[in-house]
Amino acid sequence: MSSYSRRDVLRILQISIHQLQGWERAELIPHQETYSFQDLGQLRTLRGLRAEAISVASIRHSIMAMKAVAGMANPLLEARVVRTGTRIVFRHEGAMVDPISRQLLFDFDRAGGDERPTPARALMVRRSSGSASQRGVQDRFFSAVQAEETGDKERAIALYEEILELEPHYAAAYINLGTMQFHLHQFERAEELYRKATEADPAYVLAYFDLGNVLDELERLDESIAAYQKAVTLSPRYADAHYNLALAYERSGRHRSALKHWRAYLKIDNSGPWADHARGQIGKLLSRETLAIAWRADRFIAPRRERAALKLV
Repeated sequence: MSSYSRRDVLRILQISIHQLQGWERAELIPHQETYSFQDLGQLRTLRGLRAEAISVASIRHSIMAMKAVAGMANPLLEARVVRTGTRIVFRHEGAMVDPISRQLLFDFDRAGGDERPTPARALMVRRSSGSASQRGVQDRFFSAVQAEETGDKERAIALYEEILELEPHYAAAYINLGTMQFHLHQFERAEELYRKATEADPAYVLAYFDLGNVLDELERLDESIAAYQKAVTLSPRYADAHYNLALAYERSGRHRSALKHWRAYLKIDNSGPWADHARGQIGKLLSRETLAIAWRADRFIAPRRERAALKLV
């Protein structure tokens, strides 16, 4: 197998030593004196992601999440990286996987082909044993997703209901069915399904995020805030959860808490219309805080200062 020195890597990939050292410090790739052809492939992927303005922190967080949920030693080698907005997801075993939210995404690139997506085993609530019944549940799940995408809502709902009868702990089915009920304005039913998803998988970030959304719709603001807070606790770089949490804190009059999460959102996603809105809200909140401080200052009476005593040194 061919090997390449650090100088070779810098020359072939046209990257600087500072870039390479930065990726090593971020633990995106280990420090090495010689590199294999596979290592070059990983570095080429990192270079491409950075060229598309995906932050090192975002890349690292997604890689660490993929290691945790899929049991991979090296996601950059074992799965295909796909950009989505300012984040990355992975195509693995025929499925599009968002490791941060632990969500299976619909793969539009393959939807029209002969190869039907199958779920990544590590993301199932219960690891697949390869049994016929488990495969049947998986088949129904992706049939339901496809039915949703083609607008056949009745078939999708029926399939999700069948899945939950066969596998009562299938969190992803609760989520998707809950979202369909949400869009039908069946908010109480959606809440019930989202809560069952959190019970089926207490680490399922998306379940808490969606629960926060429906509780907000039901105007149960404190419960909504608690659900969003759980989502960002489980996944501190879940940008959408920070955004909605900031909105909820503003509506509840807790402006400093809102400011914290607007800032957290911008650290993760600092471009586009939502980032512009977050910056605008930060400006408004800081202006309000400054005015409040000035108002209090008009009524502040400083205590009489005692003259400092001389001390021998």
